[in-house]
Amino acid sequence: MPPSKRKIVTLVLLLTAVARGRFIAQSTALPNRPDSVKFAAIGDNGTGDQPQYDIAQQMTSAHSRFRFDLVIMLGDNMYGGQKPSDFVKKFEQPYAALLAANVKFQAALGNHDRPENVSYGGFNMNGQRYYTFVRKNVRFVALDSTLMDRKQLEWLETTLKDAREDWKICYFHHPLYSNANRHGSSFDLRLVLEPLLVKYGVNVVFSGHDHVYERIKPQKGIYYFVSGAAGQLRNGNMRPTADTAASFDQDQSFMLIEVTGTEMFFQAISRTGRTVDSSVIQRHTRAGE
Repeated sequence: MPPSKRKIVTLVLLLTAVARGRFIAQSTALPNRPDSVKFAAIGDNGTGDQPQYDIAQQMTSAHSRFRFDLVIMLGDNMYGGQKPSDFVKKFEQPYAALLAANVKFQAALGNHDRPENVSYGGFNMNGQRYYTFVRKNVRFVALDSTLMDRKQLEWLETTLKDAREDWKICYFHHPLYSNANRHGSSFDLRLVLEPLLVKYGVNVVFSGHDHVYERIKPQKGIYYFVSGAAGQLRNGNMRPTADTAASFDQDQSFMLIEVTGTEMFFQAISRTGRTVDSSVIQRHTRAGE
């Protein structure tokens, strides 16, 4: 094939992949600064199957050069059996190297997780369905989106109102915005949660449930990510819309995130180690800051 024709074919294939949401340019590297908040995000991981172990290996490899000390778990941390032996197979073994390096996993419950899993030590939930913690200038809020009752909503409002950190990050299982075909957006949940997230200046929201990766364009000033493919995958499930900033549904994936000053860098990585999305979010200062 002549070089000129080869270039045209390559361009057509590239444009087709972009249109399908299956190719995302690698644009921004994590700065890996010594004083930043570094963490990973995984969702729908707890299968005990080989792809989960492959993702765990990629996380371990990334940790050798990007020393994150936190993993937020976006729900469906356990599928199927949830006996003590299952926690070994589906959590302790795949993430053994990270656990040995004192990486702390902080879970949110998904619809496949049993309620009593809040007391499993490895998930660091301390018996609570929803809870909050702080890393430097970042306030993390983990919610139980399967049972969003009035008591949890009141707690959320108080927690967000009292938070004084520069960054507010919420994470829970069911996405408020998703363009995956299997589940899509949780509209009822959006009705009750979004007003609070907007009112109290939440910057970023991470969810799982749909077994794909998707980055949503900012909605009312908030950045939304779906990262539900760290174990389960629905190949070809994405139906990108005008609200889809980037997506990947061809393989399992996880995320690396770094917060430094007024910037949050992120990188989505596939089971083969390929970066499928990366960029940076600028935190907009609020009135009175």
